[in-house]
Amino acid sequence: MSASALSTKPRGLALLLGWRRLRFTLITSTILGLLLSPGWESGGAGLLARVIGLGLLAMLVFGVFEQWPRRLPGWLARWVLQVLGVALSVPLGTLAVYTLSTPAGAPPFWEVGSRLSGFASITVLGLLIAPWAALGALVRQKEAIARHQQLAFDLERSELERQALDARLHLLQAQVAPHFLFNTLANVQALVDTGSPQAPAVLRSLIAYLRAAVPRLHAPATTVGQELDLVRAYLELMHMRMPDRLQFAIHADEAALALHCPPMTLLTLVENAVRHGIDPSEDGGRIDVGVQRHGDRCRARVSDTGVGLGAPGQGLGTGLSTLRERLRLSFGADAQLRIGAQMPHGVSAELEFPAREAASP
Repeated sequence: MSASALSTKPRGLALLLGWRRLRFTLITSTILGLLLSPGWESGGAGLLARVIGLGLLAMLVFGVFEQWPRRLPGWLARWVLQVLGVALSVPLGTLAVYTLSTPAGAPPFWEVGSRLSGFASITVLGLLIAPWAALGALVRQKEAIARHQQLAFDLERSELERQALDARLHLLQAQVAPHFLFNTLANVQALVDTGSPQAPAVLRSLIAYLRAAVPRLHAPATTVGQELDLVRAYLELMHMRMPDRLQFAIHADEAALALHCPPMTLLTLVENAVRHGIDPSEDGGRIDVGVQRHGDRCRARVSDTGVGLGAPGQGLGTGLSTLRERLRLSFGADAQLRIGAQMPHGVSAELEFPAREAASP
């Protein structure tokens, strides 16, 4: 429910004849009529009808002055106008009822003792009850408006916080994009500089790979399956570049493929494994990628047998720092990324996050 929807207040007849105030008026008027009916000479049914009619009249006056006039002079508060209107409606309405119910040719009701007594009883009781009931309704109305406004403010604040998180996430993804492109192009440049005959084939594969990968860089969300497709394409490309120095394997649970995964999550880990683990190693190495679903958790592991964390010049780069930030924005504190050494050499990156089914496109 939006904040604007919460702040919408009924107007016109919907406000005048609101079910809650109509129910309150009928119940209160019926109770008052029943309290006065013992000893009423003209019969309880007639009295009950008069009291209920006066109650409905006071309710309508309360609702009319709630909306009209639209602007009031500064010295007149609307609640004062509503309470005065309700108070005046009681004697005037009672006077109209008794005048209209006097048969033609009969003396006026104030010349008949029993009718004058009835007029006075209804008027006095109405003046004692109706203005206080109007004040009570106003207090409850103010409290309800305050609760609705507080809820609307909370919803608006939550929406602004969500928009700020989305903007931060998009900014981080925008930072990842050039980082990813520069790393990939640097790999091709190395082939061209060495005059490798593999360079043209790798370049063609790179173009096809980028054509598929770049649109996903700005996607708001992706799945584990799509991430693994990207990882597989990237590793195949790197394998073409260094066929004798890189081996890899990818294993994934079928149940994990449809889970939500922030874009470039697994690819960032694999990129780091290639750049900081396999590339600096003269003997190359192996990269293993595994993803499993364990109940409501998804666990991914990217390990390599490269030079390891203690190698000179080793640095895991800005990719991991932005990945941690993107995971925090996507899952809060419910995602963990652990980097550790792998024996006898290499690095293992373990990622764990909530297993959420990705939304259908």
